[in-house]
Amino acid sequence: MKFDSPIFDRIRVKPSKDRRRKTSGPTCEWVGCTEAATHRAPKGRGREKEYWRYCLNHVREFNQSYNYFVGMSDDAVMAYQKDALTGHRPTWKMGTGKGARGPDAHTFAQQTDAFGLFGEDTKSEREQQKRAETRVIRNAERKALDTLGLDIDATAVEVKTRFKELVKRHHPDSNGGDRSTEDKLVEIIQSYNYLKSVGFS
Repeated sequence: MKFDSPIFDRIRVKPSKDRRRKTSGPTCEWVGCTEAATHRAPKGRGREKEYWRYCLNHVREFNQSYNYFVGMSDDAVMAYQKDALTGHRPTWKMGTGKGARGPDAHTFAQQTDAFGLFGEDTKSEREQQKRAETRVIRNAERKALDTLGLDIDATAVEVKTRFKELVKRHHPDSNGGDRSTEDKLVEIIQSYNYLKSVGFS
């Protein structure tokens, strides 16, 4: 057993003081200060993960005069604060993303106002929609037609034409081997097969 072991100190009744090592932490980095550095202070913009080590009194003094935006113009500060709202990540305007392209993209303006809340649909359009819904339409049919981007009153010819158009658009061969729209293609094929099974062909 080592006699300078910390375990040996614990089992002795009176450990000798000279064998205990006092580990002192870093000292304050303020010029002329010898106190223990108990607090961290940021080094500034561009050095976000670097810190000064100060004692309590000097970290208080540092915090009173600290300015992250020192040396920046007002316009640069405003631009930085605006970017901070999105975590300094790139953003795009509404409707310019990948999902908003093509005639099958549905925007709020294209949706029908079934209850006339927004006053955009005329009375004749609502009556026409009611007439189109006189036959019983299952929810699965609605979903399949919606996947193809068609209305409830679509004919079998329209369904077939729309199916061919969407398959050409989303097939990997026509997109240079890009398989990112493959899930959409599977959904389109399943919708078309369902509509065929209920008499749309």
